[in-house]
Amino acid sequence: MQKGEMNLEIEPVDLASVIRSAADTIRLSAETKGIQIQLHLDAAVSNVLGDAIRLQQVVWNLLSNAIKFSSKNQSVEVRLEEVESQAQITVIDRGRGIEAEFLPFVFERFSQCHASTSRSAGGLGLGLAIALTIVELHNGNITAASAGFGKGSTFTVRLPIVTMTTVLVTKTVPAGSATVPSVAVRGLVNSIAKRSL
Repeated sequence: MQKGEMNLEIEPVDLASVIRSAADTIRLSAETKGIQIQLHLDAAVSNVLGDAIRLQQVVWNLLSNAIKFSSKNQSVEVRLEEVESQAQITVIDRGRGIEAEFLPFVFERFSQCHASTSRSAGGLGLGLAIALTIVELHNGNITAASAGFGKGSTFTVRLPIVTMTTVLVTKTVPAGSATVPSVAVRGLVNSIAKRSL
């Protein structure tokens, strides 16, 4: 794989396992701030078709932001449920929140609300842009909501669940075709690499 490409390893994915893995990876960072990660996962939610590693990256990015902008000794909640025949992941924090005028731009690359706070907390403001790209490559959508500054944030990811039709269609796709979406994300990933130098 060339630098800047994103390959998707498509297979049925158990989102509950993906969420637990992401939470375990970032739990130490949360504990240093006294933040509890609360998981409410419906085991009955059907699998989705996608790349488990990339979807874990989405959850990790959302958790990372939630922890970064939460005060000490608060909690971050992650829910998994089936809504309108889709798998829905919701990440809820009770931290800094997002002003209404910034919400339409929250997924734009390098876009940062409270820039001074973002710089002190670290990061380039790319996590949400990456999450959006990955979710859209999985034919899903991601939204952000907040009641305003100081009132926390809620990020919601919806992904189509696996059906017999999607399984049959996937089996007819030629091997290697899952790398085609890399074209759509190459510019974003290259931008990340340049900004990291």
